[in-house]
Amino acid sequence: QVQLVESGGGLAQPGGSLRLSCATSGRIWGIDYMGWYRQAPGKQREMVARIRAAETPRYADSVKGRFTISRDSAMTRVSLQMNSLKPEDTAIYYCNVDGWSSAAGAFDFWGQGTQVTVSS
Repeated sequence: QVQLVESGGGLAQPGGSLRLSCATSGRIWGIDYMGWYRQAPGKQREMVARIRAAETPRYADSVKGRFTISRDSAMTRVSLQMNSLKPEDTAIYYCNVDGWSSAAGAFDFWGQGTQVTVSS
């Protein structure tokens, strides 16, 4: 059973920083994208940042220049450095991994979510 375990959420002041991390329960073969999504109250889940081998990471327009996604070479951990936080960044943040393997077929795994609250 694959698990994605997130950490690093919490409360930050506007202009502050937080770093989210997501670790897989083991090596997952066939990963395509690793990424972060978020869902604010009353809103749909949206992509925040995604990273894929040999490509420039993708970011939502609302976080460009403020957030940075990174992953380890073994693709067992993906992190999101969030700087210059704004109240509108308040949401539950979810780690996501998708891909394909001959053993599992197409897969799309989600973490349990971690709350990020930006408030003074």
